[in-house]
Amino acid sequence: MAVTLPDSMLARYERFSLYNSPYPAHDGGRAIDLYPGTLRDGRTTDAPSPVSGTVLETKNVRAPSKPYAPEHDHLILLEVDAPTGGGGFGESKAVTETDGEGLVARILHVEPTVEAGDTVSAGDSLGTLVRAGFFAPWVDNHLHVGFRHPEQNHYRASGSLLLKIGPDVELTPLEWDGTGTIVESGDTYAILDSPTHPNPGVAFAGIRIDGGRVLDGGLPHYDGGGVLGGRRALESGRAFESDEPALETSAVSLNGDRLGIASGRTIAWDDVTVTVDGEPITGLSLFCARDATFGAKLICPERSLEVGRTVRVRVHNRD
Repeated sequence: MAVTLPDSMLARYERFSLYNSPYPAHDGGRAIDLYPGTLRDGRTTDAPSPVSGTVLETKNVRAPSKPYAPEHDHLILLEVDAPTGGGGFGESKAVTETDGEGLVARILHVEPTVEAGDTVSAGDSLGTLVRAGFFAPWVDNHLHVGFRHPEQNHYRASGSLLLKIGPDVELTPLEWDGTGTIVESGDTYAILDSPTHPNPGVAFAGIRIDGGRVLDGGLPHYDGGGVLGGRRALESGRAFESDEPALETSAVSLNGDRLGIASGRTIAWDDVTVTVDGEPITGLSLFCARDATFGAKLICPERSLEVGRTVRVRVHNRD
């Protein structure tokens, strides 16, 4: 069973990721993180609903203890409107293999201003984005979203349905040679000025692997990642998620540096190290984005990288 996410849903957000998380809820791309804005300063902001529907429940849930975040998070359960006449995603419906079976959206990281019985339209505010102990310090504020059947357990972290990016979502692979100048630097991360987005505000884009698709995930600081986009990317220069499967099992590389092995669209990272000018860092944060400030995000809590410095990033395979 899979749920296909249309452009009408994803276009409400500046960024998304299926794999950039250490938690089992994202295994195989079964949850999506939706970023409404560029929130690198960690400020809270409005949380637009990804779907139309009726609020079933809101509750506090426990979160890992972190010195920079509270020990609780918030769970919102939404019964998604039936997929008729546009459906719960607004202009387009969610497509499931059963074509019309009901869904429940499971949403985290939002302090709700809605309550059980409220009806919301896609794009309406659910509340305020919050940080919780589930976040690494370099992670921007976002909504975590998964979908389940009504009869499933809605409280368990894992068990959501497989998610697919809709065929109407334009996803552009960006070539990147591993170089760039640091334009922003925080305590745990740095942002480069490259690769640049060719069409910000219109299409989503992500860093291109050798062969044409887009990388998603935390390399290698999370256990694995993903490749998004169908094989049409090889022919047209633009990738679209489609029913065309990836190669059954294939090596994935970036600029000739092998990253791991993909089974379907899910990558198991090799034993690799990301370096900046030859010095190791924690890794690369990989995602799909529409905003004009797109650039490679380096995760480096162990190092301070100053703004204005031009660097070369490589991935070294220890095998």
